[in-house]
Amino acid sequence: MLGVECYFANPYPSWKRGLNEHTNGLIRQFFLKGTNFKIIKQQQVDEVVELINHRPRKSLDYRTPHDLMRYSGDNQVMLYFRFELAFH
Repeated sequence: MLGVECYFANPYPSWKRGLNEHTNGLIRQFFLKGTNFKIIKQQQVDEVVELINHRPRKSLDYRTPHDLMRYSGDNQVMLYFRFELAFH
């Protein structure tokens, strides 16, 4: 067991899912709404993930998720974004 805490928000009220909605907005900068992910390669997704994980965030005191994961020995810091295509 990893000992990781998971939190689930209600699916409909978007104001209760601020980080989720913000991350969706970041993804939409690269993959527009209506993008057919069946033709997107995992390499393209990995490049976007790399860019998002190296983007400074105001909520992280202008540090990046990558910096926090790299420099924190604390297993409770789980801010790293990961995205994999479900179909190939």
